[in-house]
Amino acid sequence: MAGIRLHVVAPLVLVAVKKCSRDPSAYVRKCAAYALCKLYDLLPDQAMALEEIVDTLFNDSSPGVVGAAAVAFKSVCPNCLALLSKHFRRLCETLPDIEEWAQIILIEILLRYVVARHGLVKDSLLSTEIQGIIGSDSITSMATQPTDSIANGVSAGTMSNIMLFRHYIEEYSGFADKEGNSSRFSSVTTNSNDDVAILLKCTSPLLWSRNSGVILAAASVHWIMAPVGDVKRVVGPILFTLRSSPDAAYVMLGNVLVFAKTMPSLFAPFYEDFFINASDPYQTKALKLEILTTIATEPSIPAIFEEFQDYIKDPDRKFAADTIAAIALCAQKLPSVATTCLEGLLALVFYESSISNSVHFDGEDAVLVQAILSIKAIVKMDPVSHEKVIVRLVRSMDKIKEPAARSLIIWMFGEYNFMGDLIPKIVPAVLKYLAWSFTADVVETKLQILNASAKVVMHCPEEHTEELKRVIAYVIELATYDLNYDVRDRARLLSRLLPCYTTHQRSSYQPQNGDICKELADHIFDGKLQPTSPSASNYRIYLPGSLSQVVLHAAPGYELLPKPQSMELSHNNIMEPTRGIAKPSGSNNSDAESGYSTYESSSVYDSESEGDGLSDGDTNGSLHQDNRDTPLVHIYDASIQEGQTRQNVDENLADLISTDLSELMSKSALESWLDEAPAEPLVQSSSQASSARVAFTNLSFERKPKWHTLLDSSDSNGLSVLYAFSSEVLPRSHFLVCVDLYLENVSAKHLTDITIKSEEASSSMDSTGQTSEGSMSVPTIVPVEEIHSLAPQQTAKMVLEVHFHHHLLPLKLSVLCNGKTHPAKLHPDIAYFVRPLPMDLNAFLCKENQLRGMFEYARRCTFKDHLEKLEHNDKNLQVAQSVASKMLSNANVHLVSMDMPVTFNVDDASGLCWRFSSEILSTSKPCLLTILVERHASGQLDLTAKVNSEDTVFALNLLNRIVALME
Repeated sequence: MAGIRLHVVAPLVLVAVKKCSRDPSAYVRKCAAYALCKLYDLLPDQAMALEEIVDTLFNDSSPGVVGAAAVAFKSVCPNCLALLSKHFRRLCETLPDIEEWAQIILIEILLRYVVARHGLVKDSLLSTEIQGIIGSDSITSMATQPTDSIANGVSAGTMSNIMLFRHYIEEYSGFADKEGNSSRFSSVTTNSNDDVAILLKCTSPLLWSRNSGVILAAASVHWIMAPVGDVKRVVGPILFTLRSSPDAAYVMLGNVLVFAKTMPSLFAPFYEDFFINASDPYQTKALKLEILTTIATEPSIPAIFEEFQDYIKDPDRKFAADTIAAIALCAQKLPSVATTCLEGLLALVFYESSISNSVHFDGEDAVLVQAILSIKAIVKMDPVSHEKVIVRLVRSMDKIKEPAARSLIIWMFGEYNFMGDLIPKIVPAVLKYLAWSFTADVVETKLQILNASAKVVMHCPEEHTEELKRVIAYVIELATYDLNYDVRDRARLLSRLLPCYTTHQRSSYQPQNGDICKELADHIFDGKLQPTSPSASNYRIYLPGSLSQVVLHAAPGYELLPKPQSMELSHNNIMEPTRGIAKPSGSNNSDAESGYSTYESSSVYDSESEGDGLSDGDTNGSLHQDNRDTPLVHIYDASIQEGQTRQNVDENLADLISTDLSELMSKSALESWLDEAPAEPLVQSSSQASSARVAFTNLSFERKPKWHTLLDSSDSNGLSVLYAFSSEVLPRSHFLVCVDLYLENVSAKHLTDITIKSEEASSSMDSTGQTSEGSMSVPTIVPVEEIHSLAPQQTAKMVLEVHFHHHLLPLKLSVLCNGKTHPAKLHPDIAYFVRPLPMDLNAFLCKENQLRGMFEYARRCTFKDHLEKLEHNDKNLQVAQSVASKMLSNANVHLVSMDMPVTFNVDDASGLCWRFSSEILSTSKPCLLTILVERHASGQLDLTAKVNSEDTVFALNLLNRIVALME
């Protein structure tokens, strides 16, 4: 029944699942748990009822039912980790008895719970390094340091755990405060915390499971939560799984690579287990090769090099080239073997060059090029001591015909032409040879010859200066008439960039900025311009066992571990029964009608937002009143009100489920279900001890707009200009924003001919609000009337009508006074890029239900302005008035309703809800704003601001502005 994808059947299935969850048969309860996953897709508005069933199934005594409940939990409510608090110990004890694939899911759930509840273990692998560097200035460098080492393949030292943090943990940077203190960092130890200890104890036997997925899931728990000394227990089971199927071995090797990059000593003694078999596919070979390179040590490198000698002879020449690259990485990691590696690589280069000249094999050119690349990487470590290697390569250029290989050798010759004693002696002869072979080379080699010529002429000794200049001039002249335009452009660049080096009795061109050209040439060709490092985006830095670990990018559905110690067990997280649930007439009071009411905040990102930067000014407040004829207070049952709203909007009977099957199966009920529309997802309201609420619809709130300085009197000979955004709506144009200007003469002289104009003369608008041509990116204004005279201490008011094209671009103005022009800037406020959209509560809820999913954004913030005028009585009312006044004073919105829950604790402000409606000026699309409150009124409040709008970019920017206002 749950597989029937019909909304009309879903309410019946939900009733059946509720009963089956308490069936005497364990198999029936297990099937009911699996049915919850399908029901959640059809009835997302019944999430609270489904969570209650999951809670019941977690308390089951059958391991099969508990495993199915874990699957249902991950589908229905994966973020409700507080639900596991009372079941955690028993779930850990039941873990070994659950079926294997359910074990993987339950291990992940328990790990997320422990991280969110207790944080990371103090002496774990992830937290050991963080505790040493958190709060210091080196945290940025540590975060970027692994990128270079990973990109170059160098495994000297361990990979910084900062890099794992940003792909493992949510808000990894939030462990240190602004002063650099690490007080928020977890200090949990396995000895002091029972939950962490029991999780590690119960997952230890699963390391020897017959299922490789279970082994990897258990190993990930120890990798993240176990102390550093206990992580080694995962090595044996992981190595055992490498003998399983090729697919499982490949996935396990991908995770082993991350473990080895972070902690090479973990697998260093077991390097023989990563030797390559002839039957291994190429992907497995490449992973084993990289692991061997990472864990290579001084005692093991001789045996590893013996293996590499066999790998070079592999018929797969691509794998042979990878082996040659691994040799260079080992030499960079262990400099003591660099000389041995160079000798072997040189012998390979000469052998490959002789083969390529006689017989051509597929992939043989790649082996030759990679061998020279490896030599280049090793020589770069100490060029002076390896100058003989460069000389031998240069002498063999006549035998090497591969263009890429020749280009690499020419690059080394040009880069190190002035180092050592041998290379400078052969420079003239080599340069003449390159000039002789220039016309026969390919484009890639010609470009390197030009670069090498420029480097040589910049460091040539005096005795060879004239000779080298003639050769280089000849090469540049050949390149000037080359058929390829890239070569011609490079020659033209060098002739203009290095005239003092390359001209020889043939050119009268002498640049006026010769010093600048010489300095620029030094930066380009003298090694001062550092090359960019390759990206490390393809590195395996995702959670162990995840699909992202295999596909090398964040796959859809990838979830980071929750922020450590982010879960607080309070009354907001623990489900409590709710009274006053609306029931259809004729239904009985069975358990199927009982519901739970909880509030789960939306996923938000606690990022610092810029403050509003507005200064408080004393102004005459205006009173905003509407709906005079409606009553002041509406007292109603929230569940009935919301149920009626949903019924009017969607005609959905899913919320009116009765356990009386005779009523559910009646003819009229079936006919109504056949005609109903698909259910819309509804957002759960905040948890309250009572569903009764008081809605204030027409209270008068004082508006105090903030004034900002447009022109200071000290900069304008006594004219002071302040501005504030107005809530006035102009009927003639919906693009215009009204700005009130307050002008005052603070000097002792008369000010005359005062006017305000836009600096963009072509951007002015006519009186209808239409912009002139070419002014679609800068703010524009409607021309205003001139003030002829302003006496001392006299004030004047002016209304400026502005068309802001973007909420970040300021309006550049010119204030003219006494014949002088004073520049000024008027900064926009996105909260006034909307206008009030009057609507009632039912219409608001209807529109809100249509703007779910990608059209809904939420953020958390704090509010404490109410503390300044807090009294002993009516604290909740004062909080409600403070938040409403703050919003109406700083945003051009319409107050739809202000709901105040009826609670027995007068100090409990949790549940206060404001709803504001508006319309975007530029698109005329509705923009809805909802604010919810948590905590007590006598202290700092936690607000959740939510914006629903089809214009997603505008909604995000408006949400950031609202959060900045409240904070």
